[in-house]
Formats: sequence, structure tokens, C-alpha cells
Amino acid sequence: MTDDRHERIRQRAHEIWEQAGRPDGAHMEHWDQATAEIDEAGRPKKAAKKAAAAKVEKPKAAKPAKAPKAPPKSKAKG
Repeated sequence: MTDDRHERIRQRAHEIWEQAGRPDGAHMEHWDQATAEIDEAGRPKKAAKKAAAAKVEKPKAAKPAKAPKAPPKSKAKG
């Protein structure tokens, strides 16, 4: 891990810890969250967008229902 990345993660984890009310025993969760945030922020936008799109499946639009066809008219002779 580079020193700069490590320091950014450390600072972000500290911010998360403070925002959470400085709880005891949650340092690994804060570190993991900070790592994920820093790594996501460091990814190129195009790759991050593509990865996010792959994770979220877009809902398909419902097709409009077709009206039933009327039965053919019979020609009455008469």
C-alpha cells in the first residue's frame, strides 16, 4: 500500500469513526469502508460507471398489450 493511499484511508476512517460517535471496537469496519471509498474515488470514471452499470440491472419496460383481433365478419347471403 502506498504511503499516500494509506494516509488517505487513515484520515477517512477517522472521519467515519467521528461521524459514528466514536464507538469502541468498530475500527475494522471503518477502515474497510474508508478503503472502499478511497479505492472507488481513485478509479477512472468510465470504469467506475461501467462497473456500477454491471451491478445494477435496469428494469425492462413493459410492452403495451395488443388489442385482440376481431373475428372476421361473415358475409350473409340473402
